Amino acid sequence: SQHQRPEALPWLKRQLMEEQEQQFNANLLPSHGESERSDSEVGDGDQRYFAVKNYIQNSQVFCSNRISTAKYNLATFFPKFLFEQFSRHANLFFLFTALVQQLPNVSPTGRWTTALPLAIVLIMTAVKELAEDFKRHRADRDVNRRKVKVFRDLVFRTVLWTEVQVGDVVKVLNDQHFPADLILLSSSEPEGMCYIETANLDGETNLKIRQAHSKTSHLLSREKIRGLKACVECELPNERLYNFVGNMTMSTNNGECSIIPIGPDQFLQRGAQLRNTSWIYGVVVFTGHESKLLKNNKAAPIKRSNVDAVYNRQIIYLFFTLVTLSLASTIAYSIWINQHKNDWYFSFSKQKPLHPGLSFFTFMILYNNLIPISLIITLDIVKYFQALVFINNDIDMYDEESNVPAQARTSALNEELGQVQYIFSDKTGTLTCNEMLFMKCSVAGVRYGEMQQEPGQFSDPSLLENLSSGDGNASVIREWLTLLAVCHTVIPERDRADPDIIIYQAASPDEAALVAAVKKLGFSFNVRQPDRIIINAMGQDESYTILNVLEFNSTRKRMSVIVRDESNDIKLFTKGADSVIFERLSQHQPFAEETRHHLHKFEFAIVLIWFCKTVTSTTYLIFLLSGALTNQEFAAEGLRTLCVAVRLLSEEQYEEWSQIYNEASTAIHDRATKLDEAAEKIEQNLFLLGATAIEDRLQDEVPETIHALKEAGIRIWVCTGDKQETAINIGFSCKLLNSSMDILTANKSSLEATAEWCKQQLNALNTHDNRPLALIVDGSTLEFALTEGVRMEWLQLSKACTAVICCRVSPLQKAEVVRLVKENEKAITLAIGDGANDVGMIQAADVGVGISGKEGLQAARSSDYSIAQFRFLKKLLLVHGAWSYRRVTMLILYSFYKNIALYLIELWYAFGNGFSGQILFERWTIATYNVAFTLLPPVAIGIFDQHLSADTLLAIPRLYRAGQQRQHFNTRLFWVFHGDNITADGQVGGQWVIGHIVYSIVVYTVTLKAALVTNYWTTYNHIAIWGSALIWLVFTFAYFELWAAPGVAIANEVYGVARYMYRSARVWFSFLIIPAIALFRDF
Repeated sequence: SQHQRPEALPWLKRQLMEEQEQQFNANLLPSHGESERSDSEVGDGDQRYFAVKNYIQNSQVFCSNRISTAKYNLATFFPKFLFEQFSRHANLFFLFTALVQQLPNVSPTGRWTTALPLAIVLIMTAVKELAEDFKRHRADRDVNRRKVKVFRDLVFRTVLWTEVQVGDVVKVLNDQHFPADLILLSSSEPEGMCYIETANLDGETNLKIRQAHSKTSHLLSREKIRGLKACVECELPNERLYNFVGNMTMSTNNGECSIIPIGPDQFLQRGAQLRNTSWIYGVVVFTGHESKLLKNNKAAPIKRSNVDAVYNRQIIYLFFTLVTLSLASTIAYSIWINQHKNDWYFSFSKQKPLHPGLSFFTFMILYNNLIPISLIITLDIVKYFQALVFINNDIDMYDEESNVPAQARTSALNEELGQVQYIFSDKTGTLTCNEMLFMKCSVAGVRYGEMQQEPGQFSDPSLLENLSSGDGNASVIREWLTLLAVCHTVIPERDRADPDIIIYQAASPDEAALVAAVKKLGFSFNVRQPDRIIINAMGQDESYTILNVLEFNSTRKRMSVIVRDESNDIKLFTKGADSVIFERLSQHQPFAEETRHHLHKFEFAIVLIWFCKTVTSTTYLIFLLSGALTNQEFAAEGLRTLCVAVRLLSEEQYEEWSQIYNEASTAIHDRATKLDEAAEKIEQNLFLLGATAIEDRLQDEVPETIHALKEAGIRIWVCTGDKQETAINIGFSCKLLNSSMDILTANKSSLEATAEWCKQQLNALNTHDNRPLALIVDGSTLEFALTEGVRMEWLQLSKACTAVICCRVSPLQKAEVVRLVKENEKAITLAIGDGANDVGMIQAADVGVGISGKEGLQAARSSDYSIAQFRFLKKLLLVHGAWSYRRVTMLILYSFYKNIALYLIELWYAFGNGFSGQILFERWTIATYNVAFTLLPPVAIGIFDQHLSADTLLAIPRLYRAGQQRQHFNTRLFWVFHGDNITADGQVGGQWVIGHIVYSIVVYTVTLKAALVTNYWTTYNHIAIWGSALIWLVFTFAYFELWAAPGVAIANEVYGVARYMYRSARVWFSFLIIPAIALFRDF
């Protein structure tokens, strides 16, 4: 293959000579003072230090490896549970009432009529909590009882995970999980390599490579482990799952010590699984709850729905109403006593009347059930069914291709789904498929991919023709292909059924697409070893020694590898975003302008369109847009782009830089920053080879879903890390943007410029016509826009826009944008994404939705609801959200209605009994009102009612706006809904007869009310609503005769009342007429 490789690549040689002439070495090396900095700068409290294999001492210093993720234990259950339950206003109020009832001669309803129902509610809640916690205890027990081999007493012994201690050397076998956080010492594979799967950590099933340091990879036997003498100095336990900084100091046989830097490549996280590797030896560094996995198991932020907030406010208002009624009744009681204190038949001279101060508590007890005691548990039951039965089992939200159903990870926010006003969406993997296809490229200033032989993938034959024909740029094409085959972290895995088939395991779909693409072009990546990569270039194997890998991160936006090729040349291969590559190029770049033209043509087209909108017709604008797009530049087609560049290094340059890099790699404090600074020194004076363009196509039905959500009145903001041109084009593709919009583009480089631009645009709004606006802002401008002095103006401008796209934004900026809208607009926000970089905004939003996608399950695991495709968001919000909001709000309104209907009668009755506190109904019929006779109707409403069918809600998205405007539940509606409660009057029988006639009328009235507010009837609704009335009827025949039974000492007051009551035609007539009159306005 030598004839295909131009000797010494003259364009790189010339560049190297120019650098040497400019005395690059002098600029590369740090000053003496900087190079002398040592790790001693780190304070003693900033690091962990321990000796390897010193089990006794380490066990006294560090925590055990036993874990517990359960919420309760025997000692903490009662205090934790009771504190949580009585943090709720309603439960605290009922506890107060139950305690007051214990005062002698105060309670008109007995001592236990509040305490018993409260106890039932608490017991039911406790059973639910214990059942959930039992699952956690069982999972913890299974994990703690796992076994692993540990080096103890000069041999490997099998012990439980709980016995593993910091400093132990463990042997983990293939397919076993790591029992603690480990430092990899050696493995069964050559050069200390091993493969791990981190699905338990981040949901990613692709294998990742780890490699032991060359100075420990020889520890392959028990005898070598026995002779190991080492100590470890590392960072303290933290939640940075993929980072690790440490040094291992090993002593040799001659007494010398060597310091070995330990980083993420040697770090094995607890919970990860060893794959395709027979065994590994590792040193334990973090155990139990100090491991990074457990450090990341933090409780998700507590989210409460807007309906809960309104409901809690009404409880407070009702409490003050209750206090007011009790005070008024107490005053009336005092007046009545003074007027009748001399009436002989009251015998006040023998028995003093109740003191007015105590009568206040009597009325508090009498009216206390204005607040329904069963509402909290009823809401829990209903929301459980809504989420875990209806949402989880909706076949329309099941993705057959990935076999992933919708999943509600919480039931507390169901009704919030029906009130969403803002959606914040990621792009890659959320709106797009995250299935990357290499489509086009620019090499040596020439664009390829216009003549595809196979649609849907890169198949332009002209690229290889120019390579093989000896074209003047053949060496550049070859170097471009070599770079893509070498510069990556992909792991090749041979198919077990057919070893000739190579499966590429990649952390990023982009990398897998690029490596697979150049393989089809004749540059196949075949073998990865710890210090070497082997590729097959046009039928000839080529080996590249890996000297350093400078990995990608969101700050650097690039990755590089430094290799030594077979010609002994040292090269730096770099690929990354155009914004970071172009600013690191050397002066003489023959292909820069053409490549930039291919990358940025669309940005000019967008500015041109925005300018022409002010003077041209819509038809002409569409013509201009079409003309711009026919250039088919990469960004204009929504393609993801990367620039690739190379640099030739001299031995002196590399050796001098290598010292800086080695110092950074052994630093304990701030190692990541120092490594980035070291990389920055070498990633300069690059030679641009070209660019790649990858297609990430839209998911199915994304444009239709976004259109429906916009029709529903929901504002959609896209927050993406992609470049501006790509994001804009995706915006047009998914119908978030359209040609009728005026596009405002913000690309500012300073805080002052951003503030001035915001003011100018706000002033322009006063004279702007009615055309919709779209705002496009990049990450650097957004950083300035989110500062304290500018953020409100930027928010005001964003509110005036129909669509907002934030490009090149970091995960932190995504979360800050969500919080800005949520806190200042008091709007219900929803964030949706599929990757770990979306977790921040998912947790910051009122409702978080995760996509179970190609980037793992981090977002889905951190979300409140997870779906497989963006299109399922339409039914989740417009149907399940609207139903849940309507059901929950109607349940709350009805629950308060039925209680007010009954207990206000006690107030009316007080006018006839001198405000004595006498009850109209028997005490246990009062106590069972909520838990027996009126329990089922609100449950049926909350679970089965449908105010509109799913087809109607999907066909007319505007119906969703009722939830956004909170038309079904607000403070005004709460009090209006209860304004039509019934009154009662009658002169039949005694106190208990009239009392239970009235009680029966109330039961039948609130049952009929439940029927009237039900929109969708099922068998369960009929059973629940009419069955509740039947339960009361049967109860009266049984309970009112109970006193006659031998040994029964209750219900003596109402003995025989049912027989007297039901033999009167007037009673049955009142059962029919009074509920109808009371609910007349509802018909």
